[in-house]
Amino acid sequence: MAIAAKIQSVIEKSSWIRKMFEEGGRLKALYGAENVFDFSLGNPNVPPPEIFEKTLRDILDSGEARDHGYMPNTGYPFVREAVAGYVAKEQGADVTAEEIIMTCGAAGALNATLKALLDPGDEVITPAPYFVEYGAYADNHGGVLKTVPTREDFTLNLDAMAAAITEKTKIILINSPNNPTGQIYDAASLEGLGRLMADRAGAMGRTIYLVSDEPYRKIVYDGATVPGIFGACPNSIIATSYSKELSIPGERLGYIAVNPAVEARESLLAALALTNRILGFVNAPALMQRVVARLQGVTVDVSEYDRKRRLLCQGLAACGYEFGTPPGAFYLFPKSPVSDDVAFVKTLQEERILVVPGSGFGGPGHFRISYCVDDQTITGAMPGFQRAIEKHQ
Repeated sequence: MAIAAKIQSVIEKSSWIRKMFEEGGRLKALYGAENVFDFSLGNPNVPPPEIFEKTLRDILDSGEARDHGYMPNTGYPFVREAVAGYVAKEQGADVTAEEIIMTCGAAGALNATLKALLDPGDEVITPAPYFVEYGAYADNHGGVLKTVPTREDFTLNLDAMAAAITEKTKIILINSPNNPTGQIYDAASLEGLGRLMADRAGAMGRTIYLVSDEPYRKIVYDGATVPGIFGACPNSIIATSYSKELSIPGERLGYIAVNPAVEARESLLAALALTNRILGFVNAPALMQRVVARLQGVTVDVSEYDRKRRLLCQGLAACGYEFGTPPGAFYLFPKSPVSDDVAFVKTLQEERILVVPGSGFGGPGHFRISYCVDDQTITGAMPGFQRAIEKHQ
C-alpha cells in the first residue's frame, strides 16, 4: 500500500461532515444547487463587518503590508499586545503579550497546545457531543481522546467528568459555545470543573490542564454570555480563532492565550513557541495579523444568525421535531425521530436535505443542522423536513 495504513483507516472512517459535503456535490449536479438544501458545513455566510474591508484597504494603502518577512514564532509583538489587552478584559486577568501566541486558526492553536503538553498515552477528556476532529488532534501528538457524556440538555456532567479522570489524564478539552449543540457551559459548572481538576490533580501529584476551544465565543443570543475560564482554573489555556466572529475562516488566523497564573509558565510558553513552529504553522498570516490588531472586539452582525436560528426553530417545531433552542454558535442538534440517526439522515437525503448524523459527534440519536445558510435554504427545506418526520411517525 502506498499510503500509511493508519491514514487509510481514517479515510475509510472519514468524517460524516465530509461525506455530506461530497453527497451535496452529487445531488447538486443532479438536481441543481437551488433544489438541494445543504446544512452540512459550519461555513459562515454572514459577511465580515464593513470595517474589516476598510481596515484591510487602509493597511494596503499605507504601505504597512509591504513587509512579508519572517517574524517571531509567536507573532508580531504589537499584534500580541493588542490581543492581550482584549483578553485581559474578557477574562479579568493580567494577560500580557507574552501569554499570547498567534496561530493558524483554532486548529493550529489546538495542535500546538496538544503537542506541547502530551506525552505518549496521555488522555484528553472531552464532553460529548464534541467536534469530530478532536480525536485526530489528540492522536497527532500521541494522546488518546476519552469522551464523557453531558446531561440531557448538553450541559456539563461533573460526576461523569470525575469518573473519567485517571492518572493518565493530562487535558480536559471543552468547547463553549459548543459545536454541534450550541450549548454554553455556565460559570457554576466551570468553577465546579476547576475545583474537581485541582482536587484530582493534587491527589495524583500531576498537573491537569483545562483547554477551551472558543471560536464561537461571540456568537451568542438572548443576552447570553460565555464565562471566562481563567478565573475557574489557573492551569488553563484558550485556543480560538477569528473565523466565526469576523467571518474569515479562509484566512486561518487565531491565537493561544495562556493563563498568567499557570504552573511552570515560562516552560509552557517556550514549548508553545516551539510547537507553533515545528508543526509547520509558523507563522500566522502576516497581513491578517495586522488587520485583527485593529479589530479587537469587532464582531459580525449576530442578529443575522439569530434571525436564521428563530426561522429554523419555528419551522422545525411546527413539523414536530424535538430540540433545545441553542444559546450560541450556529448549530441546532435536534433529536432524531427514530433511534438510528444515520437512517434518518438518509431519509432527509431523499428529500435533498443534507445534515450530519449526531453519531459523528458522539451524540447518537440526534442530527446536526448548520444554519449559517441563506434564508431560502431554511424555508425551502421545511416541506422536506415535514415529509421526512411523517415517514417515521
